[in-house]
Amino acid sequence: MLSNYAEILRLPGAWTFSLAGFILRIPMSLVGISTILLIKAMYGNYTTAGAVSAVSVIGVVVGAPILARLVDAHGQRRVMGPALTISTLALAGLVVTAVSHAPIPVLFIAAAVSGASWGSPGALVRSRWSLVATSPRQLNTAYALEAAIDEFVFIVGPILATTLGTAIHPASGLVLAIVCLTIGGVAFLGQRATEPPVVARVHGEKRPTVLLNPVVVVLALTYIGAGTMFGANDVAVVAFTEEHGAPQLAGLLLAFFALGSFTAALIYGARTWRQPLWKLFAIGVVLLALGASTFLLARSLVMLGIIMWITGLTIAPTMTNVNTIISKVVPRVQLTEGLTWMSTAMNLGASAGSFLGGRAIDAQGAHGGFLVVVVFAWVMAVLMLVGLPRLRRDTGKDEVATTVDERHEPDAARC
Repeated sequence: MLSNYAEILRLPGAWTFSLAGFILRIPMSLVGISTILLIKAMYGNYTTAGAVSAVSVIGVVVGAPILARLVDAHGQRRVMGPALTISTLALAGLVVTAVSHAPIPVLFIAAAVSGASWGSPGALVRSRWSLVATSPRQLNTAYALEAAIDEFVFIVGPILATTLGTAIHPASGLVLAIVCLTIGGVAFLGQRATEPPVVARVHGEKRPTVLLNPVVVVLALTYIGAGTMFGANDVAVVAFTEEHGAPQLAGLLLAFFALGSFTAALIYGARTWRQPLWKLFAIGVVLLALGASTFLLARSLVMLGIIMWITGLTIAPTMTNVNTIISKVVPRVQLTEGLTWMSTAMNLGASAGSFLGGRAIDAQGAHGGFLVVVVFAWVMAVLMLVGLPRLRRDTGKDEVATTVDERHEPDAARC
C-alpha cells in the first residue's frame, strides 16, 4: 500500500522539500484560532478577536494570487523570501502590539500585512512536485500526500493552539507559528535544486490570468461552494456542542472531520486510478454533498462524530483531483497561480460560510447552521455539474497520453 509513497519520496529532493513545506504550513491551522485566543485574552471580547482574525484571512485572499503571479514570473526564492520575512515580522508585531494593548487599528494593520505577505505555501510545494514527478501517477500520489499533510496540520494545529494558549500564554500559538514560518521558510526556499525554473517571457508576450480558463473558473466556483460549506460547518459544530452541554468537544469533532480526510488521502494516493479525472472529481463532489446532508440527522455528539468522519473520507481525494486537473489545464509557467486560486477560492467561501452560518444559528440554532452546510454542499455539486462538460473535454484529451505514459513508465524508470 505504501509503495507509491516510498517511490515518490525517493525522487531527488522530494522528501526534504515536502518536510520543509509541512513545517511552513503548520501556521495555517495556528494563526486563526491563536489570534482569537490572544485578542480575546488581551481585549476581553470576541468581536474584536474575530475581526482581527478576519482581516488576516482577507489579507491572504487579496495577497496570495498577486504573490503567485510574481512567483511564476520571478521564482519562489526571489519573491517569497522577502514576502515571508515581512509576514513573519508582521505576525511578531501582532503579538507585541496585542500584549502591549495597542490601539485596535494597529492590530488590524499587523494582521492584514501578515496575511497579505504569506502567500500559499501549499501551492509552492505542489509546484515543486510537478517538476520532480516523472509520471501522472506519481503526481497524483504526491498531491494525495500533500492533501494528507494538510489534513494532519488541521488535526494537530487547533489542539496545539488551545493547549499552549491555555497552559502557557495566550500568545504561545502565534509564537509557535512565527517559529514555523522562520524555520520552514528558510528550509524550503533554501532548496534550489527543486525550485521550478522561471521561463523568461518573449518580448511583448502577455500571460493573462488563469481565471480566463473556463476549467479554472469552474473549479474555483466549486471551491467557493465547498469553502462556504466548511466555514458554516465549523460554526455549526460549535453551536451543536454548546446545545449538548459539551462546548469543549467542538475541536475534537472537527478533528474527526479532518481525520476522515487524512485517512482517505493516504489510501487514495496509494492506489493507481484508471478512471478519468473528471469522473473521479464528479463522484467525489456528489459524495461530499450526500455526506454533508446527513449532518441534519445527527442527534448526539457521537452520531455527529461518526457522520463527520465518514463524510471526511470524500474530501482529500476530491481536493487531490482538483490539484491534478489544475496541473493539466494550466500552463506550467502559471501553475503556482492556478493552484493558489484554488486555496483563495476556498478561503473566500470559508469566510462567507462563517458569516452565513452564524446568522442562521442566531435564528435557528445549530440546525440552521447545518442547513447552510447542506444548501452550499449542493450548490457546490450544481456548479460542478454545470461545468462538467467543459472539464471533461479539456481533461479527456490528456487521458490517451497519460495511459501511454503509464504503460511505458517501467522502461523509463530503468533508464
